[in-house]
Amino acid sequence: MKILLIAYEFPPSHSPQSLRWAYLSRGLAARGHRLDVLTAHIGQDAIGLPNLPDRVHVHRTFAGPLRGSLAALRGSRPRPGSAAASVSRTRTPLGGTWKQSVSSHIQAAAANLLFPDIRGEWFSWGKRKLDELLDAIDPDIVISSHEPATTLELGLLAKARGFRWIADLGDPVVAPYTPPRWRDRAFALEASVCAKADHVLLTAEKTAELLRARHGRSRGITVIPQGFPAVASILEHPLTGMDNGRLELLYTGRFYQFRKPDALLSAITEVPDVRLNVASVAPPERLVELADAYPDRIRLLGFLPHLEALDMQRRADVLINIANADPTQIPGKAFEYLGSRRPILHLGGEGDVFDNLLKERRRGWTVPNDKESIESWLLSALAAKRGGSLDAGLHLGLDSVAEYEWDALAARVEHIALTVRASNGNAKSA
Repeated sequence: MKILLIAYEFPPSHSPQSLRWAYLSRGLAARGHRLDVLTAHIGQDAIGLPNLPDRVHVHRTFAGPLRGSLAALRGSRPRPGSAAASVSRTRTPLGGTWKQSVSSHIQAAAANLLFPDIRGEWFSWGKRKLDELLDAIDPDIVISSHEPATTLELGLLAKARGFRWIADLGDPVVAPYTPPRWRDRAFALEASVCAKADHVLLTAEKTAELLRARHGRSRGITVIPQGFPAVASILEHPLTGMDNGRLELLYTGRFYQFRKPDALLSAITEVPDVRLNVASVAPPERLVELADAYPDRIRLLGFLPHLEALDMQRRADVLINIANADPTQIPGKAFEYLGSRRPILHLGGEGDVFDNLLKERRRGWTVPNDKESIESWLLSALAAKRGGSLDAGLHLGLDSVAEYEWDALAARVEHIALTVRASNGNAKSA
């Protein structure tokens, strides 16, 4: 089967969408399918990302004047240090580098003019290459990886030409963080996707319910959550710095406005011999201030490449997941954590999908996201570690979560794609 994937976020990007399709592409290629990937050149470094097999052919285009300039700016950055050196970093400097500051200001300004954000400027270059690839490859299936919404707009063009199209929507196009000026356009695009895509992939059942209510789509919707790699390569020079005398917590990922760490940080400062390790490219200012004030309780690792982050996850005592305020969005890191074989502390997600999974599979605990509840849990967990019973009663093997392994998820995507290809009435005209 020939698959054309439209994915703005693809390696060397380190975003969750990029990792999702890096692993799904590997899984589909391992099943004998050819993948061509239409993406933008964004000038990042692919260090620490999974390798792509020969059956995955990547076609990079100019990202647009603004992102193209930022790509050139990124290209002049020094490469990150070695894995062993990475963990020695105490924190990313408050405010970041001048290049990061320039990049942030440019992207914020462009978001006022470009839909859905600065990445929308890729549309013209992406469309030109899309037409070329559709003619040259004649794919059996076209897949759009959202975000950004630009990939959905391009997918609709492929559908208009008669190609079968799967929209990997993931999250809704209209989300709580969608700027008011773009909400009408985002809603119209979301409606078009629901009306015209041959199949829609989502990451949460709550999103499926939302789209049914908004647009009346009840067929051809499948939840394919984020996942974890079955066997992550163990680093030749593993990261160090975990202290067996402490309860070592680890949070990897970004902090969004809808993902609040305040209660956790307040609790951490009250409990001796507990340390929160944070691997994040842009920690909140409050977190940086507390790390300076309590260096024995909070350690900022800065940005860790994907494989280094996986290695750290396997060495922590407990992994921290903070529930999103919006139940239609489940942090992808939560599912990545499942592959670490370490317990997970889920904050503030009582009754959500991941809370239910943790309880059913005995992978960890859910605690209200308030200082008193977290502090009480920390004291109990610290005592349990000292008594050698931190993991007692938990099932941390991979067999209970095998369906969330990326190869298993790729098999599900393959089945959907084969079903769509075999469907009647949607084939491209001869």
